[in-house]
Amino acid sequence: MAGNRELNMETKHILLVEDNGDITELLRTLFENNGYRFTALAEADDIVSTVRELRPDLIITDYILEGINGGEYCSALKRGTDTAHLPVIILSGYGKLLGSLGDYGADRIIEKPFDNDELISAVSSLLAVSR
Repeated sequence: MAGNRELNMETKHILLVEDNGDITELLRTLFENNGYRFTALAEADDIVSTVRELRPDLIITDYILEGINGGEYCSALKRGTDTAHLPVIILSGYGKLLGSLGDYGADRIIEKPFDNDELISAVSSLLAVSR
């Protein structure tokens, strides 16, 4: 991937909050192979502070996390004056139920099991809109 060196200035940074190690590694491979910078966390004590520190271009969070749900992370980010503009994707095995409960301000809710191409497409389109 010699062309990636030229793209480093524009490489987009994806932050994943996911407590399942297998899904984390699958997504790490998927995003890094598609030229994205990737950071994964199993949890974040304060998601807004974490995002301010890491400065991702897009956040993906699982809905079911230990102690908190990804919807609460999403809501906190969308309330933050300096984080509200960041696209957030919630991954959930309960997408239809989640949709009926409210979307927490998420830019996308993608059901598990997800299609890799669909996820990459959603990320690409959200990043294009957020520029």
